Amino acid sequence: MKTELNFTPRIEERLSPFREALLTHHIYSEIDRLEALRTFMECHVFAVWDFMSLLKVLQQRLCCVDIPWLPPADPQACRFINEIVLAEESDDDGRGGFASHFELYHRSMKQCGANTTGIDGFLSDLRRGVSLRAALASPVVPEAARRFVKQTFEIIETGDLCAIASAFTYGREDLLPDVFQRIVDELNAEAGGQLEEFRHYLLRHIGLDGDEHGPMATRLVQSLCGSNDALWERAEQAAVDCLLARKELWDGICDAISKDGITEAQKNCE
Repeated sequence: MKTELNFTPRIEERLSPFREALLTHHIYSEIDRLEALRTFMECHVFAVWDFMSLLKVLQQRLCCVDIPWLPPADPQACRFINEIVLAEESDDDGRGGFASHFELYHRSMKQCGANTTGIDGFLSDLRRGVSLRAALASPVVPEAARRFVKQTFEIIETGDLCAIASAFTYGREDLLPDVFQRIVDELNAEAGGQLEEFRHYLLRHIGLDGDEHGPMATRLVQSLCGSNDALWERAEQAAVDCLLARKELWDGICDAISKDGITEAQKNCE
């Protein structure tokens, strides 16, 4: 990847209040019991899934996935994307084998008793050739997840490589703060180890994002935008849109947790 004028401090300054709003969001105080975490996972799994679509678009655009093969225009960018794909699609699964991070998340949902009907039905529709729009319209898809995925694919459908790379870089899972890990650890102890698979997912996915993939993704955005102010503006706006969408997702999950809590309380009174 080419070394270009670094506009990163500007975009990070612009994003700082949006990131802070996410890292201090009241959703973390709402996840105070296993049932609340299950509700969170049933919606958040869609964000884990659509992260892969952002990655695959970057792979299509920056690496050669066609036949006949041609050398990539930017070998360093190609290497970075392929490294990410390797980890995201076939990481150490903690059992002596390999699995995608999505599969790790899905497995952890089953272990802790979260309902996978929504994501399973959605993926089943896509496998049968149902359009993304129609699959998202299914009543099994949580409304908050539906809005979030739609926003992601609006960015993908623009074809704007800088915007897509920015969404991938600045809307990542490092938006789950350390307090979330502590919550999971505490609930895992209370639940007798039902969250061991989820703890492994957090260790692998978020750890790789923060320590390795995050810095490389930032350099990718720098390379793609170069010193072109217009490209940086598009990248910046895409990042803002993604963080706002993530806040809406958190808000929607909080609403779902509250409704579940009311429902449970009503059941207990009957």
